[in-house]
Amino acid sequence: MIHSTAIIHPGAQFGANVTVGAYSIVGEHVEVGDNTVIGPHVVISGRTRIGSDNRIYQFCSLGEPPQDKKHGGEPTCLEIGDRNTIREFCTFNLGTALDAGVTRMGDDNWIMAYVHIAHDCQVGNRTVFANNAQLAGHVHIGDWVVLGGFSGVHQFCRVGAHAMTAAGAVVVQDVPPYVMAAGNTASPYGINAEGLKRRGFSPEALLTLKRAYRTIYKSGLMLDEARARLQEEVVAHPEIQPLLDFLAVSKRGIIR
Repeated sequence: MIHSTAIIHPGAQFGANVTVGAYSIVGEHVEVGDNTVIGPHVVISGRTRIGSDNRIYQFCSLGEPPQDKKHGGEPTCLEIGDRNTIREFCTFNLGTALDAGVTRMGDDNWIMAYVHIAHDCQVGNRTVFANNAQLAGHVHIGDWVVLGGFSGVHQFCRVGAHAMTAAGAVVVQDVPPYVMAAGNTASPYGINAEGLKRRGFSPEALLTLKRAYRTIYKSGLMLDEARARLQEEVVAHPEIQPLLDFLAVSKRGIIR
């Protein structure tokens, strides 16, 4: 159902059973998949592609130009996957030509109110962003990440899969997979054991990851030395591989 007060550009493409609430505006280059619900007073513009079964709440702004002075109006994109919940007053911006040209969110994410996802961010699947979590440009967020309320992530930072930040954390370096981070600036506080238990990690896997955390953060080894030691253990303990992969591509260094 499309409310009579909604303004839908004739060029917009809708799948089956899309709902658009009162006073919402949908632009020319927008694509919306089946069964997605767009609440009242939502603005969706730019080259924005939204998948199926999403729920977008009132007063969101999706697909506006990036807040980047270098952006010159290039035809960049915003892509949102399936089954995401996007609560009130969220802002997701288009990408820029200086990066991949697309801001991207995967599937099954739970995005609470007032979240900002800036240009060229890449967000995985099954994440939870609590109220007022903020991503600067070019941030990469892995699957199953939880960002506490009022967390801020500096541009070009990476947060690895299954990591978690506490409320008010200020992340200015990369957060490895499985790690909990807290503080301003954020520091490591062990592994996200409770979250991993809920996702079916075995006690043996948790013990392995706790040992890996100690190797990185508590052993006194230089990071290259810690990586070498973990590499020796990865065949017997494949849970370590995401940590090694992450450390191999980290450019800003990891939180300490």
